[in-house]
Amino acid sequence: MLDIIKGAGLLIYPLALCSIIAVYIIAERFYALRKDAVTPDELVDAIVEGRATQLGKNSVLARIVEFAERHKGDPEAVKAFARLEVNRMERGVPYLDVIYVVAPMLGLTGTVFGLLRVFSQISPETGLPDPVAFTKGVSLALSATLIGLGVAILSVVPAGYLQRKVENYAVKIDLLLERILARVSKS
Repeated sequence: MLDIIKGAGLLIYPLALCSIIAVYIIAERFYALRKDAVTPDELVDAIVEGRATQLGKNSVLARIVEFAERHKGDPEAVKAFARLEVNRMERGVPYLDVIYVVAPMLGLTGTVFGLLRVFSQISPETGLPDPVAFTKGVSLALSATLIGLGVAILSVVPAGYLQRKVENYAVKIDLLLERILARVSKS
């Protein structure tokens, strides 16, 4: 395992940074996008039934309800605020897209550098490499690609899942927004 990391050369540092950032974003977004933090069931039920909504004060939906109650005569401002809250839910997810595109490119760059290093060790007299050193060098050079692909895979699956989760919440909030605006306009 240590040979694989050494084989990636200096590009192991940006690849490690990419993986750390990806893990942080994934963990933070999974925590921030829990159902109770966005659309708690009790608050959704209260909005659907038209009851007073004093539940779930720290949730995204509660912030939208609170904003709607403060700006009763401006439904466009409430809709804009709801879009802003949806945008906040997406925070960090686009960076995962960048990471899963950049990580394999960094890995390939490391592989090219490694192969250049291996091919530069071919003997000028014979024109042949030392077979053992050559195969080991090629193997280590490919390790950068392996690490880059690993970081990309680590990022692409959660990025898709989190994006879909935000989209589902956005649709739910949009539907509930009509009920919120109807209730606020009556009072």
